[in-house]
Amino acid sequence: MMKTKITRKILVFFAVTLIFSQVLVIKASADKAPYSTLTITGDKSELRRTQTAYFPHRTLIRFGDEALNNPADMCVTSDGEIYISDTGNSRIVVGDMDGNLLGIIGAGVLETPRGIFVTNDKHIYVADRDRQKIYVFDPEGNVVAEYGKPTSPLYGDALSFMPIKIVVNDAGIMFVICEGNTNGISMISPNEDGIFLGYFGANRADRSIIRVILRIIATDAQRARMVSNFPPTPDNICIDEHGLLYTVTRGDEMETLKRLNIAGRNVLEGRVDVYDDVPAAVAAGNHDNVYMVSRQGFIYEFTNEGELLFIFGGADDGTQRVGLCTLVSAIAVDTSDLLYVLDQDKNQIQIFAPTEFTELLHTAIYLYSKGRYTESKEYLSRVLEVNSMFDYANKAIGRAYYQEENYEMARLHARLAKDKTGYSDAAWELRNIWLRQNVIWIIAWGAGLIALFVIVGILDRKYKILRPLRSFRSRASDIPIVRKMMYPWYFMRHPIDGCYGIAREGQASLFAANVLLCLFTVFFIINKYLSGFLQLNIIEGRYEVMSDIGVVAVVMFSLTGCNYLVCTINDGEGTLKKLYCAFAYCLTPYVTFIPLVFILSHVLTANEQFLIDFTYALIIGWTAVLFFLSVRNVNNLMSRSTIKVLFLTVFTMLILALLVFIIYVLWSQVFEFVSALWREAVYRLGL
Repeated sequence: MMKTKITRKILVFFAVTLIFSQVLVIKASADKAPYSTLTITGDKSELRRTQTAYFPHRTLIRFGDEALNNPADMCVTSDGEIYISDTGNSRIVVGDMDGNLLGIIGAGVLETPRGIFVTNDKHIYVADRDRQKIYVFDPEGNVVAEYGKPTSPLYGDALSFMPIKIVVNDAGIMFVICEGNTNGISMISPNEDGIFLGYFGANRADRSIIRVILRIIATDAQRARMVSNFPPTPDNICIDEHGLLYTVTRGDEMETLKRLNIAGRNVLEGRVDVYDDVPAAVAAGNHDNVYMVSRQGFIYEFTNEGELLFIFGGADDGTQRVGLCTLVSAIAVDTSDLLYVLDQDKNQIQIFAPTEFTELLHTAIYLYSKGRYTESKEYLSRVLEVNSMFDYANKAIGRAYYQEENYEMARLHARLAKDKTGYSDAAWELRNIWLRQNVIWIIAWGAGLIALFVIVGILDRKYKILRPLRSFRSRASDIPIVRKMMYPWYFMRHPIDGCYGIAREGQASLFAANVLLCLFTVFFIINKYLSGFLQLNIIEGRYEVMSDIGVVAVVMFSLTGCNYLVCTINDGEGTLKKLYCAFAYCLTPYVTFIPLVFILSHVLTANEQFLIDFTYALIIGWTAVLFFLSVRNVNNLMSRSTIKVLFLTVFTMLILALLVFIIYVLWSQVFEFVSALWREAVYRLGL
């Protein structure tokens, strides 16, 4: 009897402990999402973690006593009703966020409902693939219209009509995605039992240069065996409050997400920050934003300009954690910004609620998109108080300051956001203000300098006041080391005579070549890391100086060595020293003009970028000419032989790089093997 009482107490203790631990787990899961939230940096270079944007709110497994079976699509109305195309059960299920069953529509009529859309007056449009029809139900669930395959020859007699997704605009025009139809989205008018209005927003076929070349060079028989190059069919579609359509398409890379205007043109072309390989659905938000979800359950939120705000969610690894999905087929958003994600494999709906951080950002985005910049600043400032490095908020508040003509703050926030366009605009205005304030002094200094040069010239011609300076320059040029250091600039201006001096007159100086290479390396590093913001092409704060020095040294010495070997085989007359010095002297245009580029990078804006581009083109072109003439004249080769030598040099460098890589991989494996043996020996001997 005593043993039984003790056993009962132990069981009660474990039961209470288990219940308490489950409460803690539930609370912990409610306080922390089972996924990370990512955003993109302003320069689009990387994704970084940020505050959680959405928490898992609840999961709907059934409505009343009705469970879903392979659901394919979903629509949420403004009053919170949820319409699901329950494909496996051949019906439409209507419920609410609390899991209450509000009705069942289409039972006995529908066969495989794949797409659903509900208008403001509660008319339900259903795309039934196997029935090859579009059914329209009234709010009571009665069929009021049916639309089959369009009879218009414009549709295509050989094409089947298997609708899988549908949206309807305010005029009642249906936009339908049909399975296997690569011509685009079908537009069908409700008049006269469905008039086919044409195709809309067709995707483009693969335009890769490799495919084009293969089709050009292939024979007719080979071309017939190739896979036909048809444009992909969109996977899903939605419509926003302005009547603009959004589509998602698998395999279309940067055009995975499209925003189509009334002409069917993608206004987001080249502007979407990231894409997903297997997008499932798209939904328009309430704040000029848009959501895209992948098959695996990753949710992307963009502005209406294609700028990424958040990535969150993810694939369920078998732990059945709330907020993770297995196979997503639809996404929707209600008027409270709750996100509904339909999991086709789990037969359930995951609901996500925005955090306070996201609500602030949404309000700011909406106000900013409507041109209410001053009002948006308040919310953007609060967003930045939570996360000062949220690049989109810095970018938006910078643009807001710009509209208020506070250009200093606009430039500051543009710099923080890595927004080069905004930075350039603000810098342009600040420079104009400075010029207007100092134009008198600029003119005065310019006139003074011109007058000074004129006066000095007159005095020099009359009294020879610059004779000591010319005498000093003449004596300095007679010093051997100075003469050798000045020779690269003579080489730059007179390359043919300069090459002759290296090859025949002993003008190849290792000291001058090494100094010039060091100057090139220093200027390269300074220009790379300390240029003006608009010219920086690196992630700020990441310095790889030693790596840069190594790259310059390896390229220079491998180029010299490989060219010497190739020239030796091709009867070249240049020695290793002469070639090295000549190649180093070829860097003189860079050393001469890059300081000018560096200064211009801190002064010019994007509108004057052509000046910097022209200077770079001048440097590259001049250096290439010097390099070609060096290889030809130092080795005493003909022009045709020189071109051959250059190609062989590049090929030899590639072979050398491959050889070094193979040696590195083999040595790494040997090192790992020895390390493993050492660890095993230590373990066995107990050291």
